[in-house]
Order: sequence, then structure tokens, then C-alpha cells
Amino acid sequence: MLTNLLFFIREKRWFFVAVIVAILMYFLPHPKDLSTEGYHAIIIIVITIILIIKEPLPLPAIAILMIFLQVLFGIASANEVASAFMNDAVFFIMGSLMLAVAIVSQGLDKRLALGIIKITGNQTWKIVAGFTAISALLSSFIGGHTVTAMMMPVSLTLIRYASKNQKKIINLTAALLFSVAYGATIGSIGTPSGGGRNAIVLNYLTKFSQIEISYLKWMAYAYPMLLLEIPFTIAIILFTFRPEKTNLDSAVRRLSIDVKHSGSMKPKEYLAIILFILVFLGWVFFSSTIGLGMVALMGVFAYLAFDLVEWNDLNKSTNWGVVLLFGAAISIGIQVKNTGAALWLANHFVEFLSIYITDLTVLRATIAIFLTSLFSNLLSSSATVAVVAPVVLNLGGDLVALSFATAISSAFGYFTAVAAPACAIIYSSGLVKSKDFLRAGWKMGIMSIILLVLMMIFWWPLLG
Repeated sequence: MLTNLLFFIREKRWFFVAVIVAILMYFLPHPKDLSTEGYHAIIIIVITIILIIKEPLPLPAIAILMIFLQVLFGIASANEVASAFMNDAVFFIMGSLMLAVAIVSQGLDKRLALGIIKITGNQTWKIVAGFTAISALLSSFIGGHTVTAMMMPVSLTLIRYASKNQKKIINLTAALLFSVAYGATIGSIGTPSGGGRNAIVLNYLTKFSQIEISYLKWMAYAYPMLLLEIPFTIAIILFTFRPEKTNLDSAVRRLSIDVKHSGSMKPKEYLAIILFILVFLGWVFFSSTIGLGMVALMGVFAYLAFDLVEWNDLNKSTNWGVVLLFGAAISIGIQVKNTGAALWLANHFVEFLSIYITDLTVLRATIAIFLTSLFSNLLSSSATVAVVAPVVLNLGGDLVALSFATAISSAFGYFTAVAAPACAIIYSSGLVKSKDFLRAGWKMGIMSIILLVLMMIFWWPLLG
């Protein structure tokens, strides 16, 4: 009995650490220039970070904790928390996961995977490189979440054919999934349509300085960095997750045989493709008016209505824990913003850095990059930009450069499963762990920051 108790305490030690930290912070006097609700929101953020990094509890349990603590700590009412939880971004994640199940149920993932491999070849590094490049280039125009939702089933198909025992190909699995997620994430900086945060920055820049940036000018600033990030991202993924197999000949062979056995395309498969194309076009052209989530749910409805997928399959194969986790992260992010805690943290970060960095130009760039990178891993990227961009633009200096630095660094959400929709979607597979994001994320973060600084010093001044 005592042995079991000691084992339980050892396994859950970081949960107890988080509880102790929460109690100590709760009863300590909070800063006078920060509201009680804002301070309590910061407590939830701190213990959430501890629990997500160490994972003594399942992530859905951490999500539930984040939700009810907002009510218990008096940050918001139950209805307000529920309202913040269930928004269009959550609908998008839920709908994307369901669409992935529907695509797999029709076997379209196999055909698409085979088509991509005909371009990349069978060597593992070429497939990882191809997935990263394709995801990056596509996401620069249509958004990382859309591309990840489309490409993840393709990765999962290759993983299934690579080995019957998934434990033997842990690194290969991670490499294929992260090539999609990180490729889509770095690609989202490329154009104004790559992410909602880009549009927010453009709006702020116009309000603060009456400067308008065209679509092509944005590409001139951001696309060179995107192209430079692709090979570095491929190298980081292959170095961090060294694949157990140098080529996937056997997997590709099995995939080819299975596709041949499936025969020619059936009417239902053509219909499934047409519906997905319509969903895709809806994301591109109508998401700004009716939302990404609504388009995704309309697609799910169509697949169900035309008997292209069974509800039982959707219910069984959709990772509801990821939906819960993403919704909880957005919910606390909204409260951190609404209570003034985010702005308080931003202002104090500025004050702290100004003591050590006396050069005003360097200070502005540092705040734009590091403050945005930090917040993008705690809040959603759009919420980060909404909070940080006004702080950065009030610093003066080259507002165009600072705006691009803020928009681009808000895409550096590499560190957790909830930092970006692309990360949440691959986490939903159940084949990557929270620590995998940290293993690769810190390398991605350093690489991205270095490239951004180089762009600010050497490239952007040439654009005038």
C-alpha cells in the first residue's frame, strides 16, 4: 500500500508542485497596478505551463482544469467562460479533424500520398523535405491550419504503411507529422492571407501611421524569410527526429498495391473530392465573412448528408480531447487579454528590457520579436498581435519594420501543442507528445529569430 502511494506521488509530483505554486501565488499580494482577475489569470497560465511541459496529467484534464479555475478564481462567470471557449477557431479545429476522418474513410489520403511521393521519391529525407516545402508554400496563401488539415491524413497514411508496430518508428512518425505542422506554420508569414494576425497588423499600421502595405510589398518583406526557413526547418526536423528508416520503399510498395486493389476512382470518391475542393475554396474566399469554423462544419454536414462518412466513425475517430484543449487555451487567452494581464505583462517587459538595452533601435526590435514570440506560445497568435502590436507601434521608430517583426514572430508558436492550430491538429493524431514540441520547438525558435534579425538588418533596409 505504501509502495503504491509513493509511486503515485512520484508519478504526479509535478501536479503537486503546480498546486503548491498556485496556492502560494494566490495568497501572495498581487501588484497594485494589476487587477485581481488579471493576477489570477496569470496564476492559471503559470500552472498550465508547468503541467503542459511535465505532463503529469493527460492534456484534456489540464484543459478541464483551465476551464473551471477561471470560474473558481472569479475571473469570469461560467457562461462567459463557455462563450469564450466555443468560438469559430474551436469549430475550425473540430471540423478539420472530422474532415480528416471523412477523407480517410474514402481512401483519398492513400491516393494523395502516392501522388506526392511520385514527386519526392522514396527516400525519407526527400519525403520530409517535400512535405515541409509543399505545406509551407501552400500555407503562405491559404493559412497553416487549412493546409495541416489537408496534409495530416497523407502523413498518417505513410506512417501506417511504414510499420505495423508504431513504437518502432516513433522518430519517423514525428518527422512526417512535424514536417506538415512546422512547414505550415513557417509558411503562414508569406502573404497577408497566410493568417488572420497578418491582417490585424496591417490594420494597426494604417491606424497608427496611415501607411498601407500592398499584397506584393508584404511578400517582398516576408517571402525571402519563408524560403530561407524551409531548408533550416527540414534540417531541424531530421536532426531532432532521426528517422528509423532511410527510405520508405516497402511502405510505398504497400501503398501502391493497396491503391491498385482499390481499383479506379468510384463516384463517391469523386464526390468526396469535389466536396473537399468546395470546402477548400470556402476557406479561401468566404472565411473572412462566415469564419473558418463554419465552412469546416458545412463540409462535415455535406459528407454526412451524402453518406460519405458515418457519424459513428466521426465520433470514434475524432480526438475530442484536442478540441477541449484548444478551446480551453483560447478561453484563458481571451481572459488574459480582457483582464488587462497581457498588457500589464507587455508593459513590464518593456520596462525591464529598457534597463539593459540602451540603444532605442535594438530595444524596439527586441521587444517586437521576443515579446511577440513569448505571447504567441501562451495565447493565440491573433490575440498576441492584438495585445502586443499597439505596445510595439507606440515605441516609434521604423513602424513598417516593427509591424513585420511583430507579425512574423507571432508565427513562432512552436513550443506547445496548443500554440498554433497546426500543432493542435498533428497532436490530435495521438502519435506525438508534448515534449516533442519542446525538443524541436526551441531549435525552431532560435533559427527563426536569427533569420528575422538578419532580415531586419540586411534585407528590409533595401526595400526602403
